[in-house]
Amino acid sequence: MAADRSDDDTEDRRERVQRHPRPHVRTSLGRWYQIRNPLQVMVNYAVILLCRISPSLALKRVLLRRLGVTIGEGVAFGLEATPDVFWPELITIEDDVIIGYDATILCHEFLREEYRTGEVRIGEGAMIGASAIILPGVEIGEGAQVSANSLVTEDVPPETTVTGVPATAE
Repeated sequence: MAADRSDDDTEDRRERVQRHPRPHVRTSLGRWYQIRNPLQVMVNYAVILLCRISPSLALKRVLLRRLGVTIGEGVAFGLEATPDVFWPELITIEDDVIIGYDATILCHEFLREEYRTGEVRIGEGAMIGASAIILPGVEIGEGAQVSANSLVTEDVPPETTVTGVPATAE
């Protein structure tokens, strides 16, 4: 868990993630092309690849918005940072967020029995460290910080720093 919670009304990320049964007899990834339009995934991949290597923060914001990412002003995507290729439209990043080098934002999980999708929301002024991974359905609060190489499996409250695998409050 990202941090201790005293509020019983707090929704867990797993409650926000939609579960979809696998579309055939093997794994859910085996026939991904039945789930998402392959041409759209190819376009998403090409645009995200360009964003990963471009040093221009403004260009990254423009291109990611074209893919459907809701992205605020002043967002800084580090080199090699990767938003979800299959469901970029499920990502919301508020103003003045920093996403570090090689960080990954996932909005899907292909599993054996099912696949899951969930929105990821990153609050204003949050910082995501290098090589951090954010799982589907996670909400990162305003001003929160995710340390480098952390795996975020649960929500991060505002103004909280999390670190580790899985990420927990310091």
